Amino acid sequence: MKRGMKQDVTRAREPGSEGVMREMDAAWQQWLTTNVGRGCTPESMVDAMVQAGFDKDAAREIVRRAASNTGAEAAVIETPPDEAGAYDYDACPVAAGNIVRAHDRDVAVRVRFERPQVIVFDDVLSRDECDELIERARHRLKRSTTVNPESGREDVIQLRTSEGFWFQRCEDAFIERLDRRISALMNWPLEHGEGLQILHYTKGGEYRPHFDYFPPSQSGSVLHTSRGGQRVATLIVYLSDVAGGGETVFPNAGLAVMARQGGAIYFRYLNGHRQLDPLTLHGGAPVTNGEKWIMTKWMRERPYV
Repeated sequence: MKRGMKQDVTRAREPGSEGVMREMDAAWQQWLTTNVGRGCTPESMVDAMVQAGFDKDAAREIVRRAASNTGAEAAVIETPPDEAGAYDYDACPVAAGNIVRAHDRDVAVRVRFERPQVIVFDDVLSRDECDELIERARHRLKRSTTVNPESGREDVIQLRTSEGFWFQRCEDAFIERLDRRISALMNWPLEHGEGLQILHYTKGGEYRPHFDYFPPSQSGSVLHTSRGGQRVATLIVYLSDVAGGGETVFPNAGLAVMARQGGAIYFRYLNGHRQLDPLTLHGGAPVTNGEKWIMTKWMRERPYV
C-alpha cells in the first residue's frame, strides 16, 4: 500500500514548544482527553497531531501531559509502540473478486488493503437511493454524539461536528432493502447490524481520529457491548460528492479515501480471536467546500437488540 496520506486531517495553530500548550484550544483538549480515555496508543495520537501540523516533539510532550493529567499515563504512555503488529489479520469476511453480489445489486470493488483490512466500493447505492435517504433525514437531524468512555453515555463534543439521524433496522420496505444489501456486502448477519445512521457535515465539519470499536478497558464500554457484543466492522456509504475536503483518513496507515456519491468504504477491526486492530484509527477530514452526507452501518458480534 502506498503511504503518504493527504495532510488535511485536522487543524491546529502553529506549534512552538511551551507556546503550544498555551495555544491548545478547547477542541484539541477535548480530543486529547477523549482519546486518552479510550486507550489510544500515544503513537497514534502523536501521529494524528503531526498530520495536523504540530511539531513531533511538542506533540509527544502534549500527549504525555494529557495522559498524566487524566491519571492514564501508565495505561497509555507505556503501550508497546508496535501494538499493530500483535493483531492477526485473518481472512476478511467480504467476498473476494472485483464484483460482489450484494442481495439485489452487483457492487464493484475499487481497491482492497490488507493492513488494515479496508475495501473501497463503487455503486453501493444508486443516485436516487442516496437522494431519498438525504431527503428523508434532512429535517430530522440532531447534533451528533460520541460515547463517553467512563459512563457510556452519548455526549456532544467539539471533535465531532456533524448532525445525524438513525433509521431503525428494516423499518420499512426501502430501508429493509438497503439493510439486506449491506448485510450481504459485509457478509455478516442482518440481525447483527445496528440501524443505518445518516450524518451531515457542512463547511468546516469534521470528526477527528477515533476508533469505532468500544475499548474493553473502559468502564463505559460495558453498557454498549451488552447489546450485541463488540463492534466488528464498519461500512461508510457516501451519499453525496464533496466539493472540497471530507476524506475518510486513517492516519496510522497513510490512507485517505475521497467521498464519491454511492461509493463506500469498509473496514474491519475485530478478528476471529477477538483482537482489536489499532490501525483502524480513522477520522473525517474537515469539509473545506460544499457539504458532505454519509450513511454508516456498524456490525456487532451477536444479534443487536
